[in-house]
Amino acid sequence: MSELVKRILFAVPAAILFISLTWMGGWYFKGFIIFIGFFIQQEVMRLMSSAGNPTDQYFPYTIGLWIMLFPVLPYAFEIGLGILLLFIAIQTFDVSEESITKLSTSFFAGLYAPVGLLCLMLIRDLGTNETGFLLTLAAVLMVWGGDVFAYFGGRSFGKRKLAPSISPNKTWEGFISGYFGCFVGLAIALYAIPFETSVTMTLTLPLILLVGTFGPVGDLIESKIKRKAGVKDSSDLLPGHGGFFDRFDALLLVAPAVYIYLQLIQKFGYVSF
Repeated sequence: MSELVKRILFAVPAAILFISLTWMGGWYFKGFIIFIGFFIQQEVMRLMSSAGNPTDQYFPYTIGLWIMLFPVLPYAFEIGLGILLLFIAIQTFDVSEESITKLSTSFFAGLYAPVGLLCLMLIRDLGTNETGFLLTLAAVLMVWGGDVFAYFGGRSFGKRKLAPSISPNKTWEGFISGYFGCFVGLAIALYAIPFETSVTMTLTLPLILLVGTFGPVGDLIESKIKRKAGVKDSSDLLPGHGGFFDRFDALLLVAPAVYIYLQLIQKFGYVSF
């Protein structure tokens, strides 16, 4: 079976599952995202260790769960302070050669993916069920559209390398093509989904710039880590697609950028969700 067939056979049911759980919202969606978050953290920790920067084996998960549950936890801030105090105390008495490295790498592994996924859950909770679903799906479709257009744009027109020391196959032409893919993804979300919401193309046009910029940055930071670790994929859990980090790398930075923008236009009175 070819790699392309594997990718398609996995991608179609996976996309259906993701869209279905996104529509259901609530803890169906949150539980699914938290589940994904733990797998991404596991892959990040493994990559960091292979790159010579090991993490603590337990606290990244603790930090990640705290972040992803922050909006619903009672005394969330105080719990976070307790986690911080306990982590620093334990690391202080770690006498291994990697103890100083673990201070920083454990925070990165604990914060990076969970913060992005928390923002995705916060986007889903904006406004009515229809509005939250539309905004979440728009972000995801823009990432997918940007990836597809960047890939084919780079293959067809790519000449100038974007970041040759990190990802030699990425080009500026592919990067620019990604913006067109983001527009297509946004248009599909706004016009192909028959919901009446306050979300309009005019209001959301700046998202094309945000998603088209931070999506590739998210992809590049993962490529940088994988290159240092000497691996092609973050894992082999997803047939034809590598690991969860490979599939969600762009969305981890896109979601915070989208959430900030949506909050700003709401705060300044341009829209009410």
